[in-house]
Amino acid sequence: SPTRRPSDLSSGINAEYGDDTRWEMTSLLDVEQKEKLFTQHIESLSSKRKRAFVRMLDECEHVTLTSTWKEVRRKIKHDSRFSKLSDDDKEREAEFDRYVTDKLAQAKADFRTLPKETKCITYRSKETLRGANGDAHMREIKQFLKNDKRGLVLDDLPEDRDRILDEHLTELEKVGPPPPPTATKPLAKR
Repeated sequence: SPTRRPSDLSSGINAEYGDDTRWEMTSLLDVEQKEKLFTQHIESLSSKRKRAFVRMLDECEHVTLTSTWKEVRRKIKHDSRFSKLSDDDKEREAEFDRYVTDKLAQAKADFRTLPKETKCITYRSKETLRGANGDAHMREIKQFLKNDKRGLVLDDLPEDRDRILDEHLTELEKVGPPPPPTATKPLAKR
């Protein structure tokens, strides 16, 4: 079985690795140094397995922002990266939950930047949406959002998407019109 703790390093390992020239060099280290190096090595291996697991989830088309562990587990359980992460299914599920949480946070952050990049959304948009042309203006906004991948990512979470958009429109309305280009501060004289 693999050695997972520094305390597992016993005289039995001497017999196993005695012929390895690197093992001879360990006699120059004290126990604390050996334990520190061993712990770093184990953490490095764990990090490598987690990165491989995340790559596997990235490659799996069945993983969405609303996917559950139960749904995804069935699709990925035959991938070697699934079993290499851990023997404990709860640990794999926790890593999956972290992955989805991170992806959701990134998707929301990306979506927040999107309305700032369009000219069809202005400080007057919220008022226009309340008026007679509201439906047409909302169609224009949604069409713009559909033309960008960042606008499509939150399709599975329409409430979140609409809330973020409404927050942006409210903020624009509150701030009001941007200052005219001529109102900027003149450059200081040198």
